Amino acid sequence: MLDNKEGQSVPSVTFKTRQDDQWLDVTTEQLFANKTVIVFSLPGAFTPTCSSTHLPRYNELAGVFKQNGVDEIVCMSVNDTFVMNAWLSDQDAENITVIPDGNGEFTDGMGMLVDKQDLGFGKRSWRYAMLVKDGVIEKMFIEPQKPGDPFEVSDADTMLKYINSEAQAPVDVSLFTKPGCPHCAKAKELLAQKGYQYEEIIVGQDVTLLSLRAVSGQTTVPQVFMAGQHIGSAEDLVARLS
Repeated sequence: MLDNKEGQSVPSVTFKTRQDDQWLDVTTEQLFANKTVIVFSLPGAFTPTCSSTHLPRYNELAGVFKQNGVDEIVCMSVNDTFVMNAWLSDQDAENITVIPDGNGEFTDGMGMLVDKQDLGFGKRSWRYAMLVKDGVIEKMFIEPQKPGDPFEVSDADTMLKYINSEAQAPVDVSLFTKPGCPHCAKAKELLAQKGYQYEEIIVGQDVTLLSLRAVSGQTTVPQVFMAGQHIGSAEDLVARLS
């Protein structure tokens, strides 16, 4: 049975991290004292669910978490600091602090160290998330003990709902652009003015013209999508947001 440690203090551990090509010890006191911190822990860097969903969504919602009193979002894994740093760079997750629990001391102290020898992983962390206030665990979301790697309750949206059930996640916005396109610049400027975060997909670099035509039916840029809906050109975006 995995331990729920709500109401208890986090384990006291010193983590061996590598920052700016120098070794730097980071303590749990430094991470948690006088702060509200979200921790989500996962089986391993670069693994599928961790890379495709778990970490990216926490990174996406970081601004909303900050508006709701969260000072820092920490991703924990039983990996060494070089692996964790490489993964963070690969994920481009600038809003997340990765902490290497290389020896599994923190994870063991949390009662979350599990045997994954069947995958060749050795001892790793069970997937969970928790809200920690001044070093004390207020809430834990522990994945159910099922075969494999369940991912049902430790996600960012569940955590946000717990912190503030009325909080609104940002609208998903993507736009297809081309370099030097003045209409694309106009669309991006308007989105920024209105406070929208967006993903820019550059035709000829990230995707082909065929991809643009396949998803939008158009060959001109920009083509804007919001919350799964095709908005259209820069002029269509102006009309939508006016």
